[in-house]
Amino acid sequence: GMNVTKPPFNNPKVREAMAYAVPYQKIMDAVLFGLAKPMVGAAANAPTEVAWPQPTKFVTNIEKAKALLAEAGFPNGFETTLSFDLGFAGVNEPLCVLVQESLGQIGIRTTINKIPGANWRTELTKKTLPLYTNVFSGWLDYPEYFFFWCYDGQNSIFNTMSYKNPEMDKLIAAARNSAAIGDKPTYESSVKGFVDLAFEDVPRIPLFQPYSNVAMQKNISGYQYWFHRRLDYRALAKS
Repeated sequence: GMNVTKPPFNNPKVREAMAYAVPYQKIMDAVLFGLAKPMVGAAANAPTEVAWPQPTKFVTNIEKAKALLAEAGFPNGFETTLSFDLGFAGVNEPLCVLVQESLGQIGIRTTINKIPGANWRTELTKKTLPLYTNVFSGWLDYPEYFFFWCYDGQNSIFNTMSYKNPEMDKLIAAARNSAAIGDKPTYESSVKGFVDLAFEDVPRIPLFQPYSNVAMQKNISGYQYWFHRRLDYRALAKS
């Protein structure tokens, strides 16, 4: 996520430059070992889906990122901090090191800020961190659910970017209302509308959807996946 209320990230061209600077494939290979679904790299002509999450059309393109940053008025880049939750350092630390290296190539110099897990939510909810990596787990698999919590101008605790855009709010409200009354055409156009706007405005750069991996002894059966990702022992059996 990126906090768009803080300069220079309040400049959409800066955000777009960063979306082209992120080393997506390196993150997939070296950080996640392929154990996630990438949220980037959709074909340039791929139509927007009525779904969330879905991949953006961004790819790593350092030259394009440099050009966009110059257009934004930062030909020499700038300095900032890149924060992460130390509680999930296994993924977050190598991810931030790779992002730091890539941003350095376009002149954005970052100091990595390691925040202890116990303090992470407090720091995040202050909404003052300029740049950070974060996870949101949407329990309900509806696009308008995720967007209402994470992109809507009501500015919930999960809209960690403090993103406010009246056009976005209108589209989210239209999707929620049309879902309630079963108006499928309005629902579909509203969802496509807010996804397109999120990808055009890039207040946060989607990276990946992690897999939920479970390892069990051979004599254990009956595992059931639950949306909250916690283990439900009731269905498990031991032979």
